[in-house]
Amino acid sequence: MTYKNLRWLSFLLLATLESATSLPAQALDVTVTPKRPNLGDTLAITIKPDPGEQLTQAPVVKVAGKKLPVYPIATNRWRAFLPTIPLEKHGRRSLIVTGNQRTRNMMLWIGKQWFRTQSIWLPPGKGSGTDFEFDRVDAFKAIVSPKKLWSGKFLRPNNGPLTAGYGITRIYNGDYSDPDYHRGLDYAGWGGSPVKASAAGQVRLVGYESKGFQLHGNIVGIDHGQGVNTVYLHLRDIKVKEGQMVRAGEIIGTVGSTGASTGPHLHFGLNVNGQAVDPTPWLKWGFQ
Repeated sequence: MTYKNLRWLSFLLLATLESATSLPAQALDVTVTPKRPNLGDTLAITIKPDPGEQLTQAPVVKVAGKKLPVYPIATNRWRAFLPTIPLEKHGRRSLIVTGNQRTRNMMLWIGKQWFRTQSIWLPPGKGSGTDFEFDRVDAFKAIVSPKKLWSGKFLRPNNGPLTAGYGITRIYNGDYSDPDYHRGLDYAGWGGSPVKASAAGQVRLVGYESKGFQLHGNIVGIDHGQGVNTVYLHLRDIKVKEGQMVRAGEIIGTVGSTGASTGPHLHFGLNVNGQAVDPTPWLKWGFQ
């Protein structure tokens, strides 16, 4: 290499370094947890500005073109939850975060998750629900309260052994034409054993088998704020009322076998933005 070429190469390198150091800061620090999510996981997308910057209003978060609800979780810190379910396709999702007139373009990867298949045989008349109960449950899952009511990890709602995990493909009464996935965790507690609120919140749904909840059975739904809620199905007794505030660990009912149930157990479900996600990460690690 000649001296002239070497000098020109040095000039280009210096210009590149000067250009890099003069670039403005990103102004938005975006963190996604967990780092390696799979279908069924809840993704927490946390946004904060770079040091010395202020977010004057809530950032806009879009995943695959869909806008997500965003809530403040601390001073100058915001979060959006992205729920994923087994019925989705695994793979890439675009993530666009906009705030302070700046935009971060990122890419998410949702891994594939294997779920086993289970056959369930229900007695005649036990496999179908009513429009009334579906409408009530859908209305409950659509509730979005801006205030976060929970703190830290969610509590196990019953001490019985776990008998059915989240995401299992379920075939009811041998009908393979319309499989569904298990939308929560089943605990085989003995009938009459206490069922506890998994986290603090407000009771927003109370339903009874005798009043049309043929599939869910006696049910309690608790709103924990910011699009997060839990449901407790097949109860024998219900010990709370709609509108009541409950603490984490407070007894809200007892294990039963009402609704579409083959024996005493608690079905515990957790919904984020209306989607039934795997409660396990919420029980193990939680989201502050």
